[in-house]
Amino acid sequence: MTELATMEFHPRPQAGAARPWAFPAPERGTLGNGLTLLRCHRPGQQVVAVEVLLDAPLEAEPKGLDGIATIMARAFSEGTDKHSAEEFAAELERCGATLDAHADHPGVRLSLEVPVSRLPKALGLLADALRAPAFEDGEIERLVRNRLDEIPHESANPARRAAKELSRQLFPADSRMSRPRQGTEETVTAIDSAAVRAFYEKHVRPATATAVVVGDLTDVDLDALLADTLGAWTGSQAQARPVPSVTADDAGRVIIVDRPGAVQTQLLIGRVGADRHDRVWPAQVLGTYCLGGTLTSRLDRVLREEKGYTYGVRAFGQVLRSAPDGTGISMLAISGSVDTPNTGPALDDLWKVLRTLAAEGLTDAERDVAVQNLVGVAPLKYETAGAVAGTLADQVEQHLPDDFQATLYKQLAATGTVEATAAVVNAFPVDRLVTVLVGDAGQIEEPVRALGIGEVSVVTAE
Repeated sequence: MTELATMEFHPRPQAGAARPWAFPAPERGTLGNGLTLLRCHRPGQQVVAVEVLLDAPLEAEPKGLDGIATIMARAFSEGTDKHSAEEFAAELERCGATLDAHADHPGVRLSLEVPVSRLPKALGLLADALRAPAFEDGEIERLVRNRLDEIPHESANPARRAAKELSRQLFPADSRMSRPRQGTEETVTAIDSAAVRAFYEKHVRPATATAVVVGDLTDVDLDALLADTLGAWTGSQAQARPVPSVTADDAGRVIIVDRPGAVQTQLLIGRVGADRHDRVWPAQVLGTYCLGGTLTSRLDRVLREEKGYTYGVRAFGQVLRSAPDGTGISMLAISGSVDTPNTGPALDDLWKVLRTLAAEGLTDAERDVAVQNLVGVAPLKYETAGAVAGTLADQVEQHLPDDFQATLYKQLAATGTVEATAAVVNAFPVDRLVTVLVGDAGQIEEPVRALGIGEVSVVTAE
């Protein structure tokens, strides 16, 4: 009988001690032309991210020209006084750079990413785009046509249609927040190059703009580089612009956007809430995450895992406008989709989750998992320069201090279960939620009425 050989196992590697981490703090300054600058040296991040924020909010768009901020943002990369649209795109490509731009309620943002070795050339192109955009008639006409082509596709998308209807329901018609961010067919059709040029000249200037630069800046003379590029951009001085107050109607009700024959119903349930300047924000973030932030959240556990109604339901908060004087506002919402026959039962169970949450509260285990997911993975979330630059730009856009994100993680870790429960219950009161359903009204209207969660009305989908 042969003796079996014994195996020797090497000791299992043990995890080392976690290194302390905090969201990076930027260095703040101002260029000679009035441009505010935030820089953040991130060793090893060879792709540099640059964010430029322009004080051209949607509420500043001229009456009847909703969407002009979006057209202007897209036109920045369509030629300058030095390069045609094709030449500009080719120069960006030679740099290995990407340049994106978009408009939202706080303003217009341009985002550049480029290898640090090509940063001088790419910054020069970005500066040219801001300093002397061409806004040629043909290019603006093409961008307008492209935008008009997008609108029917957005209307056909249930999630986009639900978001459009929720904004229309929450805010008065004279508020810019009630209307589509990128304009309607009527308003976009009215946009031409002269209007874009006028909007640019009125709102785009270095004195009201901010640039954020993040990446490995070793051996980069950023001061000299900026002086020759963004620092050469000139414009008039800043002028105070009044910020109108925002009112909202979040009385509990249900609006069904009728899509006959739809096999699914898109759910979007929302109301307005506090912005990030409010002291309740950390607890609200934590509580909302416990409610619907991930696959293990309470909504998913019931509606997905137990009942099989949906692939997933999410609860979230989205800042629409932030201000330290209390005029800021955010959207608090729950979104997802369910199969048509189960629309009524799914909504019934969703309301039961909210009522149970108010009666029994969150558990310590739910709170601990949320903290682990929100705080524990933060170092991974910010491994790229683009992620850091985007968050710093958000802070600037929302008039927050430079250490806001770092402080927020400390506050999340220190927030208790009782605080998180109170915040999420106040965020989603069962009698103050506007429910938008995009689906087949013929099949879902009566079951939804029977729930008694609010007055039900039906509108026709475009």
